[in-house]
Amino acid sequence: MVALALGAFLAGAIAGAVHSNGSTAPALAARFAAAWARGDYAAMYTEITPSSRRAVSAGQFAAAYREASMLATATSLRVSGRPRAAAGGVEVVPVVVRTRLFGTLRSSLRLPVVSVPGAAGPRVAWASSLAFPGLRPGERLHRVTSLPPRAALLARDGSVLATGPATEAGQRSSPLGAAASAVVGGVGPIPAARRVALEAEGLPANAIVGVSGLELYFDERLRGTPGGQLLAGERVLASAAPRAGTDVRTSVSPAVQQAAVEALGGQYGGVVALEPASGQILGVAGIGLEGLQPPGSTFKMVTVTGVLQAHVASPSSTFAYATSATLDGVQLHNSESESCGGTLTEAFAVSCNSVFAPLGVKLGAKRLVATAERYGFNQPSGIAGVPQSTIPPAAEIQGELAVGSTAIGQDQVLATPLEMDIVAATIADGGRRPTPTFGLAGNGAGAQGEAGAQGEAGTQSDGRGVGVTSAAIARSVRAMMIEVVRSGTGTSAAIPGVVVAGKTGTAELGGSGTSCPAAGAEADAAETATNPSTHEPEAAGCGAKEKSSPQSTDAWFASFAPAAQPKIAVAVLLVRDGFGGATAAPVARQVLEAGLR
Repeated sequence: MVALALGAFLAGAIAGAVHSNGSTAPALAARFAAAWARGDYAAMYTEITPSSRRAVSAGQFAAAYREASMLATATSLRVSGRPRAAAGGVEVVPVVVRTRLFGTLRSSLRLPVVSVPGAAGPRVAWASSLAFPGLRPGERLHRVTSLPPRAALLARDGSVLATGPATEAGQRSSPLGAAASAVVGGVGPIPAARRVALEAEGLPANAIVGVSGLELYFDERLRGTPGGQLLAGERVLASAAPRAGTDVRTSVSPAVQQAAVEALGGQYGGVVALEPASGQILGVAGIGLEGLQPPGSTFKMVTVTGVLQAHVASPSSTFAYATSATLDGVQLHNSESESCGGTLTEAFAVSCNSVFAPLGVKLGAKRLVATAERYGFNQPSGIAGVPQSTIPPAAEIQGELAVGSTAIGQDQVLATPLEMDIVAATIADGGRRPTPTFGLAGNGAGAQGEAGAQGEAGTQSDGRGVGVTSAAIARSVRAMMIEVVRSGTGTSAAIPGVVVAGKTGTAELGGSGTSCPAAGAEADAAETATNPSTHEPEAAGCGAKEKSSPQSTDAWFASFAPAAQPKIAVAVLLVRDGFGGATAAPVARQVLEAGLR
């Protein structure tokens, strides 16, 4: 309920009304009106007669005023003049009530003031008709509400994504059919968490509103403004015509959206595609926005950024070939116990854990976490209802094994496909992290859509995004990602005639679907295609000595293209569906191709 706030109270008027002994009828009316204006129902309650207090409790008294305020969609009450005496012992106080639906209402509080034997002064003889200005004795306030038709959702090219009335729960009509459902979302009854706020805006309790997807993101604009009549019994105190919302043109590309849904097919997972420079979301499928899973080796994009920025290594730094690394006495094997090493670029291309886990240790938990947070981990996602991607505080990442495992996207790191797409888009855009949005330029979301602000402590924002790293380091990481697709684990994402940059990821899962604390999980695309279940993770508590299978790993791929002038970034997560290079990369390729046509 909306508490009536104290507006620009006319102190001179009230001061002039208060007599020297402070107990006259005008003084009582002034105190009562002032308390009402500031929403102080407890103070008002002390000014009513004992018989009134016996008839209504303090809670019932306050509830009557809150209900009247809600019905009127009132935002403030201001005293606009001095109390004056009227016939029958009534004090009349002129007031101005501002409302959301009915504009500014000018009326009067008509307060019956009586003497009470033994009391220090007069009191208000209260009745329920005093709960709102303009009510006569015996009248009750109520409202008849008219809702405007819901506006349409449009794609970035102006074509229709969703249209039609919102009269029942479900998805509105869309030319894209089922392909639209993942991004458009649906409408339904007002959720409990939003009921108070929406009823205060004038929506009736049985209204149908946006509850998911773009229908929620742009709900305020799509549903328009209710109208109707504010009634005192049968008398009309105020009226307003409903105002329809305007059609909303979103960032969604029908071609990319269709491709994302078709490429994901019946697999459980998520796809997100966005424009790197603007952060405009082009398409979403499955759990692309909300699916939190360990990101596996796609997190090496974050790790290598920190490594380069801290000068722990350079792209040409060389590392001994090895089949595993030992941290805290535990061996982390490479995929298939493969021997890998060479330059940092070569190790990144084949996702060499025996190089990157120790590099994470050298970088240290503090710098690793700081880099991840610049990329958006532990920060608001930017989209309402979308969870944060998380990495533990540096103080909680204790020991070489935990740091090394975190550096390869295991242990307690959790990310959404949206977050890993933002990481790829940051690299694509020269080190600036875009703010994800479903709106076109100058076409914001409204109250429900944007969640949290960019430009957190320790980062710099110039309106184009948050500075994560330098353009030079972003170019270095981009070159490594190009090599992943050209010759490493991501070759199945290659597109003829287009230079694609990407990073594969294969996250080992524990029995409950949680991340293993230290798993040599990345698989070479060619090898996993022929023999996907011969890797033996050596992590205690995560199936040590048990062979990894497609059902025990999440497949990831994060990418952008064309690499030199990126137009689209795509991230794919396939839950318990094999190895990133073998299963997720081909899905990403289909979506990239749609965005480049």
